[in-house]
Amino acid sequence: MFIADKWKDYEVIDTSCGEKLERWGDYLLVRPDPQVIWNTQKKHPGWKERNGHYHRSAKGGGEWEFFNLPKEWSISYDALSLTFHLKPFSFKHTGLFPEQAANWDWFSEKIRTAGRPVKVLNLFAYTGGATLAAAAAGASVTHVDASKGMVTWAKENAKLSGLSEAPIRWLVDDCQKFAEREIRRGNQYDAVIMDPPSYGRGPKGEIWKIEDAIHPLVKLCVKLLSRQPLFFLINSYTTGLQPAVLAYLLGTELRGYEGRTDAQEVGLLVRESGLILPCGASGRWESET
Repeated sequence: MFIADKWKDYEVIDTSCGEKLERWGDYLLVRPDPQVIWNTQKKHPGWKERNGHYHRSAKGGGEWEFFNLPKEWSISYDALSLTFHLKPFSFKHTGLFPEQAANWDWFSEKIRTAGRPVKVLNLFAYTGGATLAAAAAGASVTHVDASKGMVTWAKENAKLSGLSEAPIRWLVDDCQKFAEREIRRGNQYDAVIMDPPSYGRGPKGEIWKIEDAIHPLVKLCVKLLSRQPLFFLINSYTTGLQPAVLAYLLGTELRGYEGRTDAQEVGLLVRESGLILPCGASGRWESET
């Protein structure tokens, strides 16, 4: 399992009854988690002293309940000197997926030691965690997301992290259509990162279903790779796409390049129990040259 274990400003404190108790900087949040199927006793005082609690609705969705929680605050990932702006918003999210730090650490090292300029394409780039990690390591990054609000948020994170002047191209676009246009333009990248949702809509109402769309998109992105690609990363939060599926997908489409593929669950350590909470899966392809 790829484990994000270098956080100081974030931790999963405890898990029980379909929920996780997390510390985000100075604040405690309780959020639902479908992986938490056990009903262990909630002994930690944070369960009662929480600053925010997202309650699931029986009809679907849910809503936040707040207890002295600011509308916005920030936390830092000291391992890479990155800072992120947080705010609770719809469907339990805060604007950051902390488990992805395991991947940030991995590809940051590859970029730093590449010994050459590295161009990275980040698709479904959200609030910019991977974009900023790659830029901080020295890469030039093309950041693509269909949501204008998410791209604006990512720019705020870049400013907080001292990366306002970094070589980042910010684009609000449908990821597949952007990749198709880049192929026609003849543009190439040394690395691709994609963090697709299970389901989503593009800026013009385009429907995205990961099971149907991920393989065609990977095939497109392989056409965008330079002659000496450095890495290719796919993240999945869809339970049907297990690590073995991601490994086969990458291994099949990148068989023309000299490299190796690894795919595992991504997880976070739970302080009280010592277990590793699974948070999806990541498939990694990396060059061996």
